[in-house]
Amino acid sequence: MDIVIRRARPAEYEALGEITAQAYLQDGLLDFGESDEYLGVLRDVARRAAAAEVLVATDGDKLLGGVTFVPSGGPMADIARSGEAEIRMLAVDHTARGRGAGEALVRACVDRARATEGCVRVVLSSQRTMRGAHRIYERLGFVRTPDRDWNPIPHLSDITLLTYELTL
Repeated sequence: MDIVIRRARPAEYEALGEITAQAYLQDGLLDFGESDEYLGVLRDVARRAAAAEVLVATDGDKLLGGVTFVPSGGPMADIARSGEAEIRMLAVDHTARGRGAGEALVRACVDRARATEGCVRVVLSSQRTMRGAHRIYERLGFVRTPDRDWNPIPHLSDITLLTYELTL
């Protein structure tokens, strides 16, 4: 597989949104399934691309997955502080998993963070069950930051996102 990482094109937004939504649904990551409000956020790639950088992994003309890179705060950042970039919504199509697309997307975000003036760290949030993603992060040098773990839906006490950081 010859994976290429590049910016998402507007013509790919709908397909990437569906890949992202289906990855979260099929992995059981949405507490309310098809009726989860976050599903709309995952599908709205155009909105993400207007506020951050959306990258895709491709093999020829096949879209494998994507990620949102937030270089320095802004409306797409959940946990990034000053001097930090954030990785969000990493998703790889189920048929393309295990081929390195997820790792290539994370590496591209790290490279972009290193090229961002004043950026000293990359941060991200992850669900407890995203063990495959955790292995990628740890292999690339990310470390857990339990003091930054957080709950995006405070009235539901069983939802805590784990956080990771990579110091550049």
